[in-house]
This record gives sequence, C-alpha cells and structure tokens, in this order.
Amino acid sequence: MGINAVDGLLRHAPERLVRAWVKRGNARLDELAQRLAAVGVAVESADDRALDRLAEGVRHQGVIAEFQARQPLDDRGLVELLEASDDMPLLLVLDGVQDPHNLGACLRTAAAAGVVAVIAPKDRAAGLTPAARRAAAGAAELVPLAQVTNLARSLALLADHGIWRLGLVGEAGPSLYRANLEGPMALVMGSEERGLRRLTRERCDELAQIPMAGGIESLNVSVAAGIALFEARRVRGLA
Repeated sequence: MGINAVDGLLRHAPERLVRAWVKRGNARLDELAQRLAAVGVAVESADDRALDRLAEGVRHQGVIAEFQARQPLDDRGLVELLEASDDMPLLLVLDGVQDPHNLGACLRTAAAAGVVAVIAPKDRAAGLTPAARRAAAGAAELVPLAQVTNLARSLALLADHGIWRLGLVGEAGPSLYRANLEGPMALVMGSEERGLRRLTRERCDELAQIPMAGGIESLNVSVAAGIALFEARRVRGLA
C-alpha cells in the first residue's frame, strides 16, 4: 500500500504483482496505473471508501497492490544463504526491533547498502506486515529477511562462517570510525528502547558507537544502520 511501496515493487519485482486498485484523477497515480497496466497488471479504479476498506487502517495514498510476497527465510534458509554468499558478505542483524516502520526503513537502507540479508528474531520483533512492506518501498522484495528462532545461536553461526560481528551501542565507547569494517561483517543493532540484549552483546566480536554532538543521546535504528552500513561501504572501497 502506498505510492512508493507499489512503485518500488513495480521497478524491482514486477513479476510478483497480481492486480492493483488505484484512485484516478491524480497525475502521479494515473502515471503509476499506466505503468502497472503496461506490464500486464490488472488495474481497477477505486474510490477512497473502497481503498480504506481494503487497507484496514493502513495509509494507502490512493493505491493498493496485491502481489506474491517474498516470504522470510527460516533458520535453515539462513544457513543456505550463508553457504551460497560470496567472500565479503555484509549483513544487518536487528535485535528485537518492534516498530514495523523501523523494520521497513532498515530493509530499504540495507538494500541501498548492498546487504545480503537482514536477520531478526522470529518472536518479540516486527515482521513483514503491510506497514513494514510499505515503509520498505519495495526493498522487502530485494533483501531477504531471516526470522530466526534463537538470535544468539544465529550470531554464533555467523562466527562459524568467518563473519565479524560488530555491535552498535549507544553509550560511550570506541568510535565506529575506528572499528574493524573490513572483510565479512554483520552489523548488529539493538531495539528502539533497550538496545542490545546481554546475550546479543556477548556474541559480538566488537562494540562501537556513533560519535555525536552534545545533546543527542541516540538515533533512530534505521538512521544509525545507514550511517554504519555506508561507512562499511566506504572502508571497503564501494562508496
């Protein structure tokens, strides 16, 4: 639901689209409807009342699309992905991020940074809800989300595959800009309220913080992830 989400899906995975409902009379929506129809998607005109009923409370911006969603990976799927990845994978681990909008924003940031997978706990964390997919603006179809049973065990699995685990913390500590960002790496981010849990922290090889000017103690998780991921890209010569 939403212009950016449907447009992102149309650009990145048009084969997954089945049909769409669009409110006509707006230049941007009319252009989107034409592009949808051009790739063979069945497009129906709908008014606000019909769209509100389909959206069930989620903001739709005048367009809703039905599509074949990419399903999250399970523990076994994560193992297969790691075994098939290249020698320099970059991963993002989210420890209990519960806001679906933050999850979606993290997926979008991860896609832009070339992350091979986002890893999150199956329980007590946001999943790929319509709100999360909308915030991801199509990135949920680009970056696999692995929802794992035990995050600490999955972090140990990353170590078994030679992946350095860097945890970002909010308190004073070593600067991100002095951290080891080379080689296979997983950036580990904490939840919005609690940060990294004890077991998660203990599974990290290194902890670092983003230096900030006085008066600000923390950043939104997707913003912090973007800073760290693109710093890793710069260090790797990919910026």
